[in-house]
Order: sequence, then structure tokens, then C-alpha cells
Amino acid sequence: MYDFHSPIANGFARVAAANIPIKVGDPAANAISIIEAANLASEAGANVVVFQELTLVGVTADDLLFQDTLHEECEAAVETIKQASVDWPLVALFGTPLRVSGKTLNAAVAVTRGQIAGIWFDPVQNDPMRKRWFSSRSDASAAYSVILDQPLFVAGEIPLTVQDVPGLSISVQLQEPIDYQMQARHGVSLVANLGGAPAFAGTARHRLARAREASRTTKLAVVYAGAGEGESTTDYAWDGQAFIAEAGEVLAQNDRFGSGLRLTYADIDLARLQAEHKLLSPAQEEMFASQQVRVQPRGDWTLERRLPRFPYLDTDPGLWESDLEDMFDLQVQALMRRLEATGNPHPVIGISGGLDSTLALLVCVEAMERMGRPLTDILTFTMPGFATTSHTKNNATKLCEVLGTTFEVIDIRDTARQMLADMGHPFGRGEEVYDVTFENVQAGLRTDFLFRIANGRRGLVIGTGDYSELMLGWCTFGVGDHMSHYSVNPGVPKTLMQHLIRWIMASNRFGEDVNDTLDSILNTEITPELIPTREGEEAQSTQAMTGPYALQDFNAYYLVYLGLSPELTAFRALNAWSNADEGVWPAGLEGVDRAEFDLQQILTWERVFLRRFFTNQFKRSTLANGPRVLEGANLSPRGGLMLASDLSPAPWLARIDKLADSLGIELEKR
Repeated sequence: MYDFHSPIANGFARVAAANIPIKVGDPAANAISIIEAANLASEAGANVVVFQELTLVGVTADDLLFQDTLHEECEAAVETIKQASVDWPLVALFGTPLRVSGKTLNAAVAVTRGQIAGIWFDPVQNDPMRKRWFSSRSDASAAYSVILDQPLFVAGEIPLTVQDVPGLSISVQLQEPIDYQMQARHGVSLVANLGGAPAFAGTARHRLARAREASRTTKLAVVYAGAGEGESTTDYAWDGQAFIAEAGEVLAQNDRFGSGLRLTYADIDLARLQAEHKLLSPAQEEMFASQQVRVQPRGDWTLERRLPRFPYLDTDPGLWESDLEDMFDLQVQALMRRLEATGNPHPVIGISGGLDSTLALLVCVEAMERMGRPLTDILTFTMPGFATTSHTKNNATKLCEVLGTTFEVIDIRDTARQMLADMGHPFGRGEEVYDVTFENVQAGLRTDFLFRIANGRRGLVIGTGDYSELMLGWCTFGVGDHMSHYSVNPGVPKTLMQHLIRWIMASNRFGEDVNDTLDSILNTEITPELIPTREGEEAQSTQAMTGPYALQDFNAYYLVYLGLSPELTAFRALNAWSNADEGVWPAGLEGVDRAEFDLQQILTWERVFLRRFFTNQFKRSTLANGPRVLEGANLSPRGGLMLASDLSPAPWLARIDKLADSLGIELEKR
């Protein structure tokens, strides 16, 4: 039965890298340390614990490896560890020399629940000294260990699949470099590297950088445990490096020169990794064989990892500024190319005083400056309707005037009133009927004006709608803000748009006068301004109808981009958004902008997201051209999101309702 509060049920696993003080050439003593470390890892809820290469003897055992006594002691130590593992709810991976048919192999042994789950050996000995002690693959003709009564596998070829930890498939590695691409093709989620290389200045930094980048490009998790304390320093030094990385993020690393028994933990998101694999290889991974095991994992541990609230940003806050600059530059470059390809027309853009049109205008200004064209070539229009406030109109006016664009005001109220009257709409007879027709007449007229102006002035209508609005279907279809000649924002989620504008302000790209207006726009309630309000009434709020953009952008990433279930998405949202005092916030978000949500709110708005997403696919099927600027944000029907327009959200909504019922939560079904 699914347990919403269980990290394992929601696609997470806890892994550990172990450092123990090695006693070179003393398998019995090292076995005691392995057992102690595995016991501690078990108590902490770990599903995997990884030790260094040749854990039972040390990587500096050297010619002791020729001694029969050492091998007999290793066999006894393996048996001791196996017997001790009967209550371990995890896989322990440790290294040992293994003698098979007169050949000595550099091996890794996996034990759990009183059994050996698998044995892997290093197939290639590139180092001349290693060849002195260990056989290579070509020498090891035997495929079976009589001593341990187990088949032998080549390290990196046959993964170990933990059947009762969903998504956990482990590739055992004993050498570097590692072919991470091959592991990804084989469906591996975790690369367990039993390290044994000596330390030199800079090697730890380079190893971590390689593993981090490899995990990013292949969407894998990597756990590394290196040789350290206790190894002989006759000719080399050792640092005991240990780290855990996932999909480009370093989740944990140790103090390399610490002492004593130490465990480095991290919780890895296996469900995310599986989803990322499918995106990398839509035809699915190759069929592969694997060794199977069950560990009967503990389910009483709590996720200690804090997931990012804004998953479209890099997990390293130090890279946010660079990524935001890239996004803006990509938008600018895309617009420049489209203008060049269409004979350098005038950008025609409607300015509302809101976030979307503001960013689109800044992209146009930057493009004009890079192309050496006057900013007066940008034709900007604000088109007040029945609910336009002086605040937003003033922001739109001031922004255009300070930037130096050609600017005009077109009041659409008379035209809208005439159209509504001609249609026989009650508003045309003076009645206060503010329905969707009333709203869309205004939205459609604004777009109609822009297209006809573009016809008459050799212009190109620049779309302003963003990724979040398109995901939720929050746009007027056809002759409305859904359509343009070229759109610059379709790959920018609303939350990142706010971060982008803050970055533009911080970089002082357009000057202090522009920054003042941008600050006012950022602090304005997001509203379509289509329905008039009386004194004392609250203004129309977009997020009151579609849900908080912070949550809906989160839902878009996990539900649509990764394709996770509603339950797994809700679990992640609760982790990320339940406590505003925890986790990392982007600069500029303070006070009430640091929102938090309880599970009832999360499920309510997730339900709204799914209903709106499914029922508005027809709008995304006919999108205007526009650039994709983020890896996880692409709704283009031309290879981004290919869905039929008449699908039903019923199965997804039913799962949210079932989850809410199981947790005793009453949902408002909007």
C-alpha cells in the first residue's frame, strides 16, 4: 500500500559513503569496522553503503597479496560480514582480493540480509604494479567463485537491482575513468565507485568535478568512497575523499582528512533520475540483465534533503546569475535572428504594465541596441480597457518613455463597447455583466489592433505570453494574447521572469530610471485587469484563479516535464514549500514573497493545474514561434510537447482525490 509519508514510496533512497581506519593486511579488524559502519548506516535508514577499494586488506597491502594466509583471512572475514548482515536493511559494498582458480581478482562484494548479493571484479589492470598482483579479465577464465558460491560479474557490466527500493539499480565500479554513458544506457541510477587511488594536489577537486559533470549529462547519482586513513604512506599519501552527487548537484561530501569511522549521507531522487533517463533516451534504455536482490528497507526515516523551490534554476545558487543572463541573451539572440530573417521590421508590442510585456520590451530594446537600430523603431502601445488602473497605465507609459521607444495610447473602451452592443451582449445595453465574452472582447481587440498596426507600419507583432500562462491555458485563443508573429517569452516560467527582472535591475543594464519602474511593476499584483471593480472590492487576481505561480511552475516541472505522478509531485512540493524558513531563496525575495503552502493548498492547486493543463492543450497545439531557453521548459508542438487536444484529466484528478481522502483532507474542487 502506498505511504505518502515514506521517502522510499515516493522515489527516494538514502545512500552512504563510508570511511573507516584501515588496518593494512588485517581482514578481521577491517571486517569489524565494516560491520560497525554498516550497523550505523542501517540505523540511519540507508539503503546502500559503499566502502573503499580492497576494504578488507587496504590498497597498500602490496605483496601481502601473494600470501595464502591473507586470502584465507579474507574468506573468513567475508563470511563474518555476511553473517552480521542478517538484519541490515541495506546493501553493503566493500572490496576484497578474491582468489579464483589460482588467479587473484580485485573484487567488490555486496552483502545484505545474511547473503552475498553479488561479486564484481576489476577487468583491466592498467597500472604495472597492479598487474603484479591482480589478474585481468582475459586471465580470469573462471566465471564462478567456488569459495563464495557466487557467479562473478565484470565491474560496470551487470548492475545490482534492489527490487524493493523502486528505481535503485547500482553499477559497481573499481576503476576510473568510468563510462557513465554506458551505465545510463543500461538503466543504472546509482554508480558506486569503490576508490583506491592515492591523493595528489588537485586530484580530489578534479575527481569531484568529473563526477558532477558526468552525473549531470547522464542523469545519474554517484557515490564515491576513497582510500584514506590507515593506508601506508611509504610512497603515497591518502585523503579518504567521499562524496555523493546527483544529476550535476553535489549532495554531500566529507572532510577528506578527518579521522575515525565516518559516514557521508545523502538522499537521492531516484524517480527524478528515471524520468530524466527517459527524456535523454525517449526510445527507452537498452534491455539489460541485472543481479536482483531484496533488502527489506526501513520505512521510518525522514527525508533530510530540502528540494529546490524553483527547479528551473540550477541547484547551485552561485550559478543563478549566469543562468539568468544566458536566458536573457538567448531571448535577445532569437529575436534578432527573426527580425533579420523578416527584413528588419518594426517590433510591435503591447505594454500593459505587467511582468510579461515588460520583459518582452526589454528583450526588444536589447536586440535593437545590438543591431544598431534606433529604439524609436520599437512601436509600443498601451491599450487601456474597462478595468485598467492608473497604476499599471502609468508604469507602462513611464517604461516606454524612459526607454525611448515610439509610444502611443489606444483606448479600446469605445471599440469594445460597440462590439459588445453589436453582438447583443448585455453590457452593450448598460448592464454590468462581466463574463468571459466581456473579457475576451478586450483581449482580442488589443491583439487585433497590434496585428493591423503591424500590417500598416511594416511591423512584427511580438508576443509576450509566458510558459506558465501557456501551461495553464491562461490566454485568449486565436485573435488574443495567444497569438503573435513571434513570441519571446514562451520558454520563461513566470517565477523565473520575476528573477530575470530582478537580475536586470541588479545589473543596472538600463539605468536607474528604468529600475524604479521595474521595481514598481514587480510589486504589482498579477492581474488581467479585464473586470471593473467597485470601491472596496478586491481587484481581479490571476493567481486566485490559476493558483500561485510558484506552485504551478513547480507542478509544471514535475508533472509535465518529468512526468511524475500527482502523488510523487505533491510529496516534493510539500518538502520544498512547507517551511519558508528553510532552504535557499533567490536574492530579492523577502517577507511575504517567501511563501509557504500546506498539503491541502498543494493538492488543491495541483488539481487546478492538471484540469487546466489537459483542457487547454488545443491552445498549445497552435503556438506561435518562440525560443526555448531552458532545458525543462518547452511547449512547442513542433517537438516540445506533442499531445492530442482532446485528452481527459480524469485519471490524474482521481489520484489526487484518492490521496486527499486517504490523508483526511477535504479539497475544494475548482
